Amino acid sequence: MTPLDELPRIGRPATQALQLAGYTGLGQLAGVPRATLAALHGVGPEALRILDEALAEHGLRLG
Repeated sequence: MTPLDELPRIGRPATQALQLAGYTGLGQLAGVPRATLAALHGVGPEALRILDEALAEHGLRLG
């Protein structure tokens, strides 16, 4: 289980895109619209799926 203060392993481009957008931990992504994250260069369907699953482990989800 990924801690809420860390990002799961989603690949370097997606991780860098999230960090540049100010998201440094999984918990910060709860409630963020999928479209907002998908618009970031490097965040694709696979990264979104992984983020969804990691959030679900904590009872959270993307917006």
